[in-house]
Amino acid sequence: VDYNVPIEDGMVLDDTKIVRSLSTINYILDKGGYVILMSHLGRPKGVDKKFSLRPVATHLSKHLNREVKFSSELIGSESEALIEGLSDDTYQVILLENTRFHEGETKNSTHLAKELALLGEIFVSDAFGSSHRGHASTEGITRYIPGYTGFLMEKEFIRITDATSNPLSPSLAIVGGAKISSKLEILKNFVNVVDDLIIGGAMAFTFIVANGGKVGTSLIEEDMIDVAKDILLTAKRKHVGIHLPVDIRIGHDFENPIIEKEEAKIVNSCQIPDLTMGLDIGPNSEKLFINVIEKANSIIWNGPMGVFEQELYKSGTLAITTAIFSSSANIIIGGGDTIYAIKIAEIAEIPENIHISTGGGATLELMSGKPMPGINCLIGKPL
Repeated sequence: VDYNVPIEDGMVLDDTKIVRSLSTINYILDKGGYVILMSHLGRPKGVDKKFSLRPVATHLSKHLNREVKFSSELIGSESEALIEGLSDDTYQVILLENTRFHEGETKNSTHLAKELALLGEIFVSDAFGSSHRGHASTEGITRYIPGYTGFLMEKEFIRITDATSNPLSPSLAIVGGAKISSKLEILKNFVNVVDDLIIGGAMAFTFIVANGGKVGTSLIEEDMIDVAKDILLTAKRKHVGIHLPVDIRIGHDFENPIIEKEEAKIVNSCQIPDLTMGLDIGPNSEKLFINVIEKANSIIWNGPMGVFEQELYKSGTLAITTAIFSSSANIIIGGGDTIYAIKIAEIAEIPENIHISTGGGATLELMSGKPMPGINCLIGKPL
């Protein structure tokens, strides 16, 4: 499972990933099976108590309405004793300690993979968020016991691959965030499969510069300007509509806004003054983007439109969020910042037509068409 969730003072702050894993766990339990759960949490360098999964075991117990035993080690005598004690009369679910506390996990150690395989009879993976990693607990273990997809893994794979390879037309991709370099492959892929591409966030400024605009001190990637030009040329050749911001809310920097009439100052996106930077799309850009969203039958959204954590610069991201959640299109949403933006927008209910992916890097890599070691190794992969 992917229980890489935020924890503070021993409390789980966001249990979305935990809740999404429950259908597979309950299915196994209903069929009379016992469940031994493995997950990583964070990026610890060796054993570090602040990255312990113990609070997750407590939280999961409440969702399952049954005791979840916690093993303070991944492999060893304690975990073996707990597994030996599994029965209908005692407990049926065990959560092992953070897989990344063991140095062999990220190295995909043969020894660790074999030891993990000895703990169970079959392996079921619902860890979509880690499926782009070839680690001992996500890929190596399947060399020694059969591996299958869980319900969450299957849903993630099918919804995302359908959206990126067979999108309903008119199809739209919305890409935001800071850097082109972190989303280069996904941009290249989208420009070959969608009808329209909205580019927002700081990465838009590199494209604006590529088009000859002036962006002040806005974040740009000098080494990506030629790449941006190539993407724009490919889009033109393939008749893909590229939609960049036409106006921008600016500030001196992230901490020093420029106020005009009690709001962030708005300027033309191609004429941002010197010593100022773009921090959010402007109202005309919002209208332009919403118009494109309203016409789309399929939408993929990854990345915010601006520095939405700040009150003065959240309007663009919230406008896009509202438009997307008002749409009846087939929609995929991915990326940690994007999901956080949805929380800020206080969306009460997720409609059936919207799939919010639990993966961060995994979602991007699957959308980009890259190999997925944690999926390709599974017998029951949904291909």
